[in-house]
Amino acid sequence: MTATRTARIALVGDPSPHVRSHTRIPGLLEVLRAQHGIGVDAYWVPTPDATATDLAGFDGIWLLPGSPYQSEEGALHAVRVARECGIAFLGTCGGFQHLLLEFARSVCGITDASHGESDPDADRQLIVPLACSLVGHEGAVNLSPGSLAERVFGVERSLERYHCAYGLDHGYLPELVRHGLRFTGFDDDGEVRVAELDGHPFLMGTLFQPELAGDGSRCHVVIRAFAEAAVTVAGQRTAAANR
Repeated sequence: MTATRTARIALVGDPSPHVRSHTRIPGLLEVLRAQHGIGVDAYWVPTPDATATDLAGFDGIWLLPGSPYQSEEGALHAVRVARECGIAFLGTCGGFQHLLLEFARSVCGITDASHGESDPDADRQLIVPLACSLVGHEGAVNLSPGSLAERVFGVERSLERYHCAYGLDHGYLPELVRHGLRFTGFDDDGEVRVAELDGHPFLMGTLFQPELAGDGSRCHVVIRAFAEAAVTVAGQRTAAANR
C-alpha cells in the first residue's frame, strides 16, 4: 500500500451546495488519498474570514469558483499570501480571475484594476465578460511547450470543462507578462486559459474547472499536482523545524 503523505490545504471560497465544484471537493480529496497516497487535511475558509485566518500556516491554498465572492478583499488576500510566502496555490475559474487581479494590483501597480462582474462601472476592468460565455461548455486548451502546465498535463493539448463568463482583457496581458506572470494555456482563438508564476514553487490558475472533469472517480492532473506541491511544502517545513 502507498504510504500516505499529508498536507494542510485551505479551501478559500464561499461554500454552497448549489456550486457543483464545491460538492465535488470531498470526493476528490478521498481520491487523492486512496489512489495517490496524498492525505489532505482540508479546511474551508469563507472569503470574509480569509484576512483574519493564518493562511500562511497552510501548505496549500485553493481559491475555488463561486465569484462574485462575498469578500473580494479576502479572495485577493489568499492569492497574495500564497504568492509572497511560497505556498502552493491553485485558482480555478473565479480563483484564476482573482489571481490576475491581485497580481495586477500588487505587482504591476495597477491599483484600480477591477473585476467587471463585481464592479461593472469601473474605468479599468481587468476581468471582462467573455465574447462567448463558457458556462457549461467544454473547450480545447493548448499548453505552451516547456511550461509548468505542459509538464503537469503531460500533453500539449487538452479538452477541459468550463462554467464561467468572464476572462482577461488582453490589453493588460503585456504588462502582466512584463512583471513575471506567464500565460501558458490558450484556446484555439488565442484566449488565455492558464497562468503560472515564474520563480514560485507552484502557483497556477486555470479559467477552466479541473474539479468538474469526468465523473469524480479520478483526480484531474492539475489538482493532483497542486496537492503534491502542497506535500512538498509540508515536508520542507517539517525538515526546517527538525534542524
